[in-house]
Amino acid sequence: MHGHRELGDFLQTLRARLRPEDVGLPDYGDRRRVPGLRREELALLAGVSSSYYTRLEQGQSLGASPEVLDALARALRLDEAERHHLHDLAGSVKRRPVVRRPPEEHADAAVLDLLEALGDVPALVSGRRGDVLAWNPLGHALFASHLDYFAPQLPDDRPNLARLVFLDTHIRALYTDWPDKARAVVQNLRMVAGRHPDDGRLTSLVGELAMSSPEFASMWAEHAVSPCGSDVYEMHHPLVGDLTVTQQSLRPSRNSDSHLVLATAARGSASQSALRLLAQVVSDARGPRPTHHTTQRC
Repeated sequence: MHGHRELGDFLQTLRARLRPEDVGLPDYGDRRRVPGLRREELALLAGVSSSYYTRLEQGQSLGASPEVLDALARALRLDEAERHHLHDLAGSVKRRPVVRRPPEEHADAAVLDLLEALGDVPALVSGRRGDVLAWNPLGHALFASHLDYFAPQLPDDRPNLARLVFLDTHIRALYTDWPDKARAVVQNLRMVAGRHPDDGRLTSLVGELAMSSPEFASMWAEHAVSPCGSDVYEMHHPLVGDLTVTQQSLRPSRNSDSHLVLATAARGSASQSALRLLAQVVSDARGPRPTHHTTQRC
């Protein structure tokens, strides 16, 4: 990913979504060739010169200070996630990152123990790029029962959540409002790409999805960013039918790029009964619960 272009495209997209009346500027009713604010209007709001902002948006300036970036964030009315993303993109331009192959990700022993302790709560561990590093039996049954349970233990065969959402027909059918889920995946992936512009595998993943899925390419071009959090999804599961779950993404540790993804249903609801039924189906089908042996923790 090219830092100059990413920063410029991000700024241009955010500038286009604001109208003069949104930020207290007069609108004289003149015809605008492009939607949103003009460059000189945004520069005025941010307290920088029009020529400087133009150079920044065109990728010709490498020295944007944190203070200038914060001023632009205020002028553009960015939320916290968008502000962090702006700083990440500007930082990548300064560093001139060299794309490289990062080390293999893995779920450490403590996270695997936590996954096992969750019992009948559907859960999985997702890596930086959305690779599934591990899942418990109910997490596998809820999210991707058509895949091999032990696939996450083989780095070359690990399922990738973004790839599944956009390219796997089973996952597309699983989410009733598929576009909502797909957009959440893209927005999080954009944030990760801003933090890790030197991740060669992430760059390849984005390129693959953009070439394989017009829907991904369109959503990626929106430059929207949002971190993993808590979202409610309606699902249609092939075994237990319709259910509504809250998916929460938690970071096991502050220094980790991995996330623990949990799915829960409202207490006493039909969806909770559906998850209990799915747990019983999994238990009957598998017999003893599979465990992660130390030599297979990868």
